[in-house]
Amino acid sequence: LEIKPYKHEAWNNRGIALRNLGRLEEAISSYDKALEIKPNQQEAWYNRGVALDNLGRLEAAINSYDKALEFKPEQHKAWNNRGIALSNLGRLEEAIASYDKALEIKPDLHVAWNNRGIAQGNLGRLEEAIASYDKALEIKPKQHEAWYNRGITLDNLGRLEAAIASYDKALEF
Repeated sequence: LEIKPYKHEAWNNRGIALRNLGRLEEAISSYDKALEIKPNQQEAWYNRGVALDNLGRLEAAINSYDKALEFKPEQHKAWNNRGIALSNLGRLEEAIASYDKALEIKPDLHVAWNNRGIAQGNLGRLEEAIASYDKALEIKPKQHEAWYNRGITLDNLGRLEAAIASYDKALEF
């Protein structure tokens, strides 16, 4: 950067390194510098969203994910992360819509199926939640989070034997 201070890729990569070191504010500054140079750099918008998300600045993270998606609407990770941030804000219907967009792009994204199940469960749509967990487990049978979440949902439905079986699978993995 001393030699080529206007190399936006270097600013973005610097931000990634800083984020990996846990220096999130500095990482955001690097992403901002990359975006100052090249405002349509989708990757810097996405990475900025991740750093903001990690800081708990969820609205700002969503705005960054939205900018990333403006430039690359098929970015399934941005849709999934956007859904997580929305879910953490209690905006569950919007979260499910984001997970659905991620799954439209990448139907085998098991984490999005699991996240979708969590949001559905929080809305009281327990049978739909189980269907989402089952889909996640169809894709990745050893995903202990989905087995655990499935167990909680079955427990909430009073299906205790099935809940125990799901918890046992979670413990197995």
